[in-house]
Amino acid sequence: MAKPSFGIAQTQHRTNKVFLDKSALFLYNHFVMEQIGYEQSDISLDTTFAALADPTRRAILARLARGEASVTDLAEPFAMSQPAISRHLKVLERAGLISRGRDAQRRPRRLEARPLRDANQWLENYRQFWEMQFGRLDTLLQDLQGSTKSEIYKARINNPRATGKRKKSH
Repeated sequence: MAKPSFGIAQTQHRTNKVFLDKSALFLYNHFVMEQIGYEQSDISLDTTFAALADPTRRAILARLARGEASVTDLAEPFAMSQPAISRHLKVLERAGLISRGRDAQRRPRRLEARPLRDANQWLENYRQFWEMQFGRLDTLLQDLQGSTKSEIYKARINNPRATGKRKKSH
């Protein structure tokens, strides 16, 4: 079998597995994401949340929330090498969470608010959902507190799915 141009796919004969090289995988992923309505803003959210997944990077952002700082200042509280801190800073820069300034010989880092704002807006939708769910639960609990024990028992027997208990079968 001849190698396809552009590296789209190579098939292994015995197992019928398709292997994609990096460029083909990127194109395939982009095509699939485009078809399901995955937007560029979703990709930047992915990058933001991936950067926030590490506790060291979150601590760096917390420090930068107090004001700009040099790499040396940012590395001080951590028991890791300067190159390790630099790698964390690169992840944060790629996510747009921090930027690098220039002050004579220094290159201070500063917090950038936009990606955090976008993440907060995305999370806000889910906060509203959970507030509605908790409101419904509060209403149910108030209704149950106003009921007598025999009414609650009858409700459990008649509707086992509501309480997670099964109806007794004789």
